[in-house]
Amino acid sequence: MTEAHHSSSYRRPRNVADLTRDNVQAMRKLEELAVAKRTVADRVAEFVARFCGSITFVWIHAALFAVWIAWNAIPRLPHFDPYPFTFLTLCVSLEAIFLSSFILIAQNYEMRITERRSQLDLQINLLAEQENTKMLQLLDRMAKKMGLYDEDDPEIQVLEQATRPETLARQIEDTLVAHEKRKARK
Repeated sequence: MTEAHHSSSYRRPRNVADLTRDNVQAMRKLEELAVAKRTVADRVAEFVARFCGSITFVWIHAALFAVWIAWNAIPRLPHFDPYPFTFLTLCVSLEAIFLSSFILIAQNYEMRITERRSQLDLQINLLAEQENTKMLQLLDRMAKKMGLYDEDDPEIQVLEQATRPETLARQIEDTLVAHEKRKARK
């Protein structure tokens, strides 16, 4: 589907199911693009993290540990790592170091994707807010022109003003700091 065809049909859904299907497909394409841009390290880390987070991984380790401990604890077998299983401890520690590194790499990748999604969400929300502000301004002018009300509604006047993200961010930060100070005093 060409970009022109996609953009022209995007705003003309036949029903709600069409609209949601279009939105889901757009998000799927964004996900596919993100997956296609993964590095080899990201792919390996995701595979390792996914496998290590499975019950199969747990069962394999349980079986290996049981065999290792049994082999080194049963009398008359050659013990390559007798109790307290120092070599097993070394192997498990090394495995933990590598696994935690792979998991952190996978989490960093997911964090980058989440940050991109958050930025997209923020931009869409800002555009929607700007559209809503403009619609309120137009509706207010139409209502005044049609004589539907003759008093100024202060709430509409406030809502008609453009939202300033930097002002909101500062207000949120100020509120959080004040809340933390109150909590610290208690």
